[in-house]
Amino acid sequence: MRQNVKGTAGRAEAVDPAVTKAVLLRVCHLAAATQCHERKLRSDVAAAFPALSSEQLSELVPNREELSVVKLYAHKGDAVTVYANNRNPVLFEMEKTLYPTVYTLWSYPDLLPAFSTWPPVLQRLAGGADLMLPGVMVPSCGLPRVQQGTLCAITLVGNRAPVAVGVATMSTAEMLAAGMKGKGFTVLHAYTDHLWGFGDKSYPPTIAPLVAEPAELESPDDDDKDEKGPELDSNLCIVPSLQMDIGNLSLQEGDGCARLMEEEEPGETGAAEMAEDIAEFQPETEDGRTPQERMDELLHQCFFHALKCKVKKSELPLLTSTFLRNHMFSCCPEGQQLDIKKSSYKKLSKFLQYMQQQKIVQVKELNKGVESIVHIDWKHSDIRSFVVPEVFSAVSTAPESKCGDGEQPYHAPEIIPLYGISAKMAPLFQESGHKKGSILSSSDVRNIIISYVKTNELVDETNKNFVKVNPILCDCLLNKWEQDEISKLKWDDLLSRCLEQLQPYHQVTFFGHEPMVRKGNLDPIDITIAQRSSNKKVTIIKNLELYGLDPQLVANTLQQRVQASATIHTLPGAKDRVQVQIQGNQINHLAKLLLEEYQLQRKYIQGLEKAPKLSRKK
Repeated sequence: MRQNVKGTAGRAEAVDPAVTKAVLLRVCHLAAATQCHERKLRSDVAAAFPALSSEQLSELVPNREELSVVKLYAHKGDAVTVYANNRNPVLFEMEKTLYPTVYTLWSYPDLLPAFSTWPPVLQRLAGGADLMLPGVMVPSCGLPRVQQGTLCAITLVGNRAPVAVGVATMSTAEMLAAGMKGKGFTVLHAYTDHLWGFGDKSYPPTIAPLVAEPAELESPDDDDKDEKGPELDSNLCIVPSLQMDIGNLSLQEGDGCARLMEEEEPGETGAAEMAEDIAEFQPETEDGRTPQERMDELLHQCFFHALKCKVKKSELPLLTSTFLRNHMFSCCPEGQQLDIKKSSYKKLSKFLQYMQQQKIVQVKELNKGVESIVHIDWKHSDIRSFVVPEVFSAVSTAPESKCGDGEQPYHAPEIIPLYGISAKMAPLFQESGHKKGSILSSSDVRNIIISYVKTNELVDETNKNFVKVNPILCDCLLNKWEQDEISKLKWDDLLSRCLEQLQPYHQVTFFGHEPMVRKGNLDPIDITIAQRSSNKKVTIIKNLELYGLDPQLVANTLQQRVQASATIHTLPGAKDRVQVQIQGNQINHLAKLLLEEYQLQRKYIQGLEKAPKLSRKK
């Protein structure tokens, strides 16, 4: 069901995906329902939800031919039974208690007492957070009357379609007495979680509120209510932004019922964080449009500009990642930055899916996990009617005229190693005004160290090639076993030790783009030779994307030059990365391509020494 995350919506903190522990639900058994299942389920549903009429009960629990039962087990062995009607899960059972899914609640929105929250909170709920009372909207007619342990639905302001199911941790009277502070609901299941993913993954419908609340009309989300997702026009600002892949699950017991949690300690954040999320969710700009609407417009502009002026038929099939990086980004006007995450689509795949529905492009998964654009309808009215902005009109076709095959010339990125100040090294840099986390270049580090040595008069009087080790240098640079033995260091040794103790970072600047600073060292392009059946060798190339290279283009180029088969596969453990595989040991050809044509530095290429030795003709 939900991602295993400990947190609280309204007072929650986002969970860093890097520390999320991946625990997946395991499907143990899938079978059609028997007559016994059907009879028992009807009886249990009627007892659990007496408000359902006999007709509604028949709709919810159909004949056994249409009903299927799925047995799930979490990593700790906790059992979950899911009842599905024509593929969509309608009910799930944990510890002999039945709960409706969001699919069921969309058909019967009044089945459970409902509490409303703001749209920004939904992303927290989908990430695994519980709903805190500061995130609950109190209508003028008052909150629904519930007792502790009551099963409740959670909706968004302006739409009665439930987006989550939870259990009240206190009664309504206790909520009001607490000043609407503390945890209000333990969330069991939410829209876009893994249970929702078992169904057809449809969006929540738009169900108008029974009474328009003044608080809703003045809510911070008013600016978002006219936003349109790629497939649905509704009051839900999250469509399709919450089409996320939530596969990190675990079932644990808490508050008397099974719930999904993360193996991580909760953070200490206040209700002010939720208020900031709401206030900053979609502020209007001077022209009355939200930043999301402006980003959608820029995204469409770059997309149609790239199709009209950049992409050629000979390039197809074209990797979607390459289309974005090499074509769409280059169509972004100067002074603006294209960021799909800030658009209503959130992901390139969702945007291209929408464009495919408009029959502008056709996208296929040619290799597992790797999508490519295989067809473009250049006669489509949207492409033909698109007018290239004036700033691009004079040079829009210039890159294409440089290369006969339609590819833009490649520019090797500028790579600069950087260093971050760790807690251990902070005392050494304190005098220069730098704190823990500050990022410096190697020349900055060198100048700061030289200044520190001279300021503290640490240059050895007898030999100026040495620096005396004071207590701070001792603690920062020397190992414990060295601290009693070393009293002086050579300048080179001092500087190299200092760089070794700092945290590695690197800055990459691609042609025509702003510099990007990333933690860690930049992985080199990795070239390996693998043995396949019948003693055949293949050359495998990884990490081309890190240097702005299109793996498909590299594969096509090598395939033409060496007349050997070249394929692309998803890189194990990385969904958005691929590796190129070509028959034979082609390192010599690859070295010429990378070093001479692409002008990459040899230090960023690993494996060139495995090239076969060329035989000399006598």
